[in-house]
Amino acid sequence: MRHNVMFKVLLLLLPVLCLVLSSCHGDYTPKPKAYPRVVYPERKYEMYDPKDCPFKFEKPVYATVSQDTVFFGQKILAIDCWLNVNFPSLNGTINLTYKEINDTMKLERLIEDAHKMSFKHTTKADYIDEIRIVNDHGVGGILYDVGGNAASNVQFFLTDTNHHFLRGALYFNSEPNTDSMAPVVTFVKEDMKRMLKTFQWK
Repeated sequence: MRHNVMFKVLLLLLPVLCLVLSSCHGDYTPKPKAYPRVVYPERKYEMYDPKDCPFKFEKPVYATVSQDTVFFGQKILAIDCWLNVNFPSLNGTINLTYKEINDTMKLERLIEDAHKMSFKHTTKADYIDEIRIVNDHGVGGILYDVGGNAASNVQFFLTDTNHHFLRGALYFNSEPNTDSMAPVVTFVKEDMKRMLKTFQWK
């Protein structure tokens, strides 16, 4: 009787034992790292012309614009013409800061500050290319194309050299990672090129 019980228990445990033993053999191949699939919106543009700002430009219809209320992580009162061009579906933002050129804010100082801000990312950057901007509306400046795991991969400044100066920087609300972010950065960079091409001082 006792032998019959033991035999039945062994019969029940045998499949489990075989499964355990078989799982211990064979080569394990780790799955490659995967990133969430990004659905890119269809490109379409509209003119953005804020009435209280001395500039206008074309922006994607899937981007929204809000007034900036944060400066270096600190909350501030809303400053006229400090704007955020938001890409909700891509979790990114282009920060725009406008300054009037005057005796206090000289052009040389503004350009030097923009240059310093862009090159703050050199420790994480693989490279920084400076690309001259000149569009058909007489707007000039420099685009900084930053490669690698930098906090901002694209920055720029625009000016008429006499009255107006605008600095822009692209940021994403995620940890910098070249592998996962490169396609998204490339997509938004095309929108930024359209913005720079159509930018006008008023």
